[in-house]
Amino acid sequence: MIQLTLRMYHFPGDIQIMLDDYFSGFRMRFSTNSYTIDWINLEMGIVMGCTLSPILFVMAMEVILKTAEDSAGPANLGGGCYMPHSKAKVV
Repeated sequence: MIQLTLRMYHFPGDIQIMLDDYFSGFRMRFSTNSYTIDWINLEMGIVMGCTLSPILFVMAMEVILKTAEDSAGPANLGGGCYMPHSKAKVV
């Protein structure tokens, strides 16, 4: 969704690549006194303490909300996936 949002708002390709690299490198692990798990790659969510994450979240929500507009058609998510119009039609 972030990549779709960046394309829709016409971010330059090098910025899109930089943000993709930035968000693909988040990992975490848990430790106790006697055990530590292996590193886990984080794939979704808003990153705490990151100044970019909330801004990108709001931009992505704008894309989703645009599908609720009367004039909006299905949003192309890429890879043959489309998000249908999200506003209920009154019959």
